[in-house]
Amino acid sequence: MEIAALVSGGVDSSVMVHLLKEAGYDPAIFYIRIGMEDKDGYIDCPSEEDIEITAFIAKKYGCRMEVVSLHEEYWEKVVSYTIDSVKRGLTPNPDIMCNRYIKFGCFEDKWGKDFDRIATGHYATVTATGGKIWLSTAKDPVKDQTDFLGQITGLQISKLMFPIGHLMKSEVRAIAEEQNLPSAKRKDSQGICFLGKINYNDFVERHLGKHPGEIIELETGKTIGRHNGYWFHTIGQRKGLGLSGGPWFVIRKDVENNIIYVSNGYDPETQYGRTVNLQGFHFITEDPWGAFDDEREITFKVRHTPEITRGRIRRTGDLYSVSSDKKIQGIAPGQFTVVYDKEYRLCYGSGMII
Repeated sequence: MEIAALVSGGVDSSVMVHLLKEAGYDPAIFYIRIGMEDKDGYIDCPSEEDIEITAFIAKKYGCRMEVVSLHEEYWEKVVSYTIDSVKRGLTPNPDIMCNRYIKFGCFEDKWGKDFDRIATGHYATVTATGGKIWLSTAKDPVKDQTDFLGQITGLQISKLMFPIGHLMKSEVRAIAEEQNLPSAKRKDSQGICFLGKINYNDFVERHLGKHPGEIIELETGKTIGRHNGYWFHTIGQRKGLGLSGGPWFVIRKDVENNIIYVSNGYDPETQYGRTVNLQGFHFITEDPWGAFDDEREITFKVRHTPEITRGRIRRTGDLYSVSSDKKIQGIAPGQFTVVYDKEYRLCYGSGMII
């Protein structure tokens, strides 16, 4: 079987290669260059150190390695989407778009067609049941990354391999140390990949500028501060508001009038909701319910978190609504809600919060 292994230089993808070799495969290693365009050219999201580590892994395990570029595609599919979402007052999810359109989209179109499988270091698994292939959750509930994969297609999942999905993060680290892999003690990457070392607010200002407006306390209607543009702030944000007497949470944004509404306190009730409305729901493998007029029990996530929420889903036309008896914090339009079966095993797909 011909396998393309997407390696980033991190511990997860490095151990992934080790496990593939242990299983008797001879993967071809691909390092994808992605980044954002600056006035001086392209800024790589990863550092040269990542490529050096990936090259070390390739040499250690005797694998062919190729560095490929998807700069332009990444700008078009991920960076532009992020800028547009922020400008519209939404909270984007670049990671979920990168997985669908770049790692498993453009890569497949340009290089993946020559391979039977594409392997990555994601914490996820694949389950075959009912004659279908389903994206399913990882063994490690804290590291599970199926919510970042909620927009991939059934065709993509049928070709994917997740060799570390059956391991806990601690087990992955232990294997890396046993094998003396240079990434064994590297910290996991955080934040939006394409920004690299660029500050998020600097990135937003570069593309959208500043647009000063009022910060208003939701409960009283009193103006309590100023902001430099609603696009610098997200629903549920607590830090970076520059307000005294806090904590303050961003509760709502009025895009048309450039107003940020906030509430005070460590746990204000206004930051919670019990219903999430979704548009453009995307099923990964297939719609498991078909036509239904009542509700279906599910589990779901509204952000990347180890916590899952139990709830019910209902469909009205092309829209879905997810409700829960438990309060949901920081429901942000533009983010994706990822839906699972009621056992939190199979990942059905995702829709964008409206």
